[in-house]
Amino acid sequence: MSKLPLSLACWNYDRMQGLRDGTVQPDGIDLTYLALPVEETFFRMIRNQEFDVAEMSLSSYTVSLFKNPGRFIAIPIFPSRFFRHSCIYVNAKSGIKEPKDLIGKKIGVPEFQMTAPVWIRGILAEHYGVPVDSVTYYTGGEEEPGRPEKQSLDLPANIKVIPIPEDKTLAQMLRDGEIDAFHTARKPSTYDGKTVVRLFENYRAVERSYFKKTGIFPTMHTIAIRREVYEKNRWIAQALFKAFRESQKRAYEDLRQTAAHMSMLPFQNADVEDAIADMGDDYWPYGFEKNVKTLATFLRYHHESGLSKRLLKPEELFAPETLEEFKI
Repeated sequence: MSKLPLSLACWNYDRMQGLRDGTVQPDGIDLTYLALPVEETFFRMIRNQEFDVAEMSLSSYTVSLFKNPGRFIAIPIFPSRFFRHSCIYVNAKSGIKEPKDLIGKKIGVPEFQMTAPVWIRGILAEHYGVPVDSVTYYTGGEEEPGRPEKQSLDLPANIKVIPIPEDKTLAQMLRDGEIDAFHTARKPSTYDGKTVVRLFENYRAVERSYFKKTGIFPTMHTIAIRREVYEKNRWIAQALFKAFRESQKRAYEDLRQTAAHMSMLPFQNADVEDAIADMGDDYWPYGFEKNVKTLATFLRYHHESGLSKRLLKPEELFAPETLEEFKI
């Protein structure tokens, strides 16, 4: 019996190595792995549905459920997770010393609907008393002018979003004081620790404290399948889920090697031991059950940002076949 050919676009993460090099084969699937930068994958999948399966911004996927409900279906695999306290940058002359100083300020963000800023806005609102609608957001390219939102947005009137001029970048505007702060996924080129600084320079301690308090390791990306492909072959959701889990298992094992480092991080062993001590053996959990609280929190933040027309339940995000895991 011939295998079903499917294309997968995803970055070249260590947890994807088995799928990328073919040592992990999804049951019944002939997988073509395209290792593409995340921004390219998102743009091409959301705009043109160019791949059968793709890594996707969790926020963009959630927005798509309202704009194009029949286009994609996700599985509870999370290629990217990231604590985002480190990703709030401020101009040192803005007078911003603590989170509440952000109120009333001009805040840059590449795209309002980006997953990283959704988490940042939610965390600032819930844990630091900075309401989502207490600032004005400025959107555009971080390092190159002219970045648009991937999907058109229909936001509540109380949320103010203004595009920056076509010839400017957010990194430059932050340095020059034209905006006061910046919520982003990538460290801006103008960050120098002097003119542009982090709101939380001690972010590692802050993020560890956040996890200890909440148990949340923020999910950034998920894996989306073109719905027409899924509907014709519903068995692929579980087949892909199992393969992603197996590939991740091998990455876990590689990171736990102590004879030699699998990465170039000089303190890899200590970092792995710290992660296990703080977060448990499965510190990067896949699957639905282990992520319900994290997903519910994200969906609440998404709704509070005006990006979801109603508050979704976590189970509404995923193929039903993947909500329960088969156990022998």
